[in-house]
Amino acid sequence: MVTNPFILYGYESEKYFCDRKAETAELKRLVENGNNVALIAPRRIGKTGLIENLFHRKDISNHYYTFLVDIYATKNIEEMVLALSTSMLASLRPRGAKVMQQFVSLLPSLRTGVSFDAMGNPSWNLEVGNIKQPRTTLDEIFRYIGEAGRPCIVAIDEFQTVSTYSDTSTEALLRTYIQHCRNAQFIFSGSQRTMMGEIFNSPSRPFYQSSSTMNLGCIPVDEYTKFAQGHFAGAGKCLAAETAALVYQRFEGVTWYVQRVMNELFSLTGPGEDCTPDMVDIAIGNILRANEFTYQSTLFQLPPKQKELLIAICKEVKAKNLTSSSFIHKYQLPGSSSVQSAIKGLLEKNFLTVTLGVYEVYDKFFAIWLSSMHQQ
Repeated sequence: MVTNPFILYGYESEKYFCDRKAETAELKRLVENGNNVALIAPRRIGKTGLIENLFHRKDISNHYYTFLVDIYATKNIEEMVLALSTSMLASLRPRGAKVMQQFVSLLPSLRTGVSFDAMGNPSWNLEVGNIKQPRTTLDEIFRYIGEAGRPCIVAIDEFQTVSTYSDTSTEALLRTYIQHCRNAQFIFSGSQRTMMGEIFNSPSRPFYQSSSTMNLGCIPVDEYTKFAQGHFAGAGKCLAAETAALVYQRFEGVTWYVQRVMNELFSLTGPGEDCTPDMVDIAIGNILRANEFTYQSTLFQLPPKQKELLIAICKEVKAKNLTSSSFIHKYQLPGSSSVQSAIKGLLEKNFLTVTLGVYEVYDKFFAIWLSSMHQQ
């Protein structure tokens, strides 16, 4: 039973999924008509939720095998192949032993990591060490996709990660398999706009012009307000429209942050009570206090120059020209070469995002906490 309708992780059902009707229909239209799709949007906007919403539609789940694979944490082709294998088996598990056994039978390179219970259901205890020949296993995975009993939709989340692998042939290898795969459509979801653009729009890259591009924006404020008010009303609570608008504006419509604050506001509002704008700061304060130890530890572990730059960007909110003399002088930073090095380190650690030369702290709650700790 869902006690708080503002879901923060995973996908529950369409009832708890806000809007995206046009986007879901467009993604469905593209894959059903033979297109692979590069789905691009900043993190926490709701790309994964959109894919899950598509996959949970009856007309999709009854006709396709659907696989959602997150490769964000992978560092090489071995880990990517492991993520593909384990995610695919997890997706097939609810469809029964026969379907799973077909998958396992076509991956002989990984048989040592599979055991069967008395009912014949496979249990997979794979580790990276089991991936001794990743290209062989990848070949087996695509052979399964080609021979699966239904057409497949394979969504690879944070796809730009493949461009960071030391094995620079990974993109070309994947492109070759995908190009010859007649039984599946692929959704390449990515949050790093520049990196995704280079992968799919650069003539020198293997995936050049191989996919339709779909950009995902924020849910409109009126749609989110209607969604939020409906859930408050369903629990006998009242949400003022200006409260929803305030939260939306505070976090620029980024879905996860808006949901997180709404989750807290829902829990703070009793049956028969009104959720008013003055409660927003209380809710945000509760969230920051719950994460304060994590934020303190994170800041403590940063090298001094990265810490100084991160705080400066926080104060600026949206910062440009970080190596300019005016920015360096304003925040008493070291020389431009040190700032450039700090930028690189913070981007690699995902503390920052950059769009068209504008830098922001990635975690908006962390940014609020930092600003409150280092007010001028």
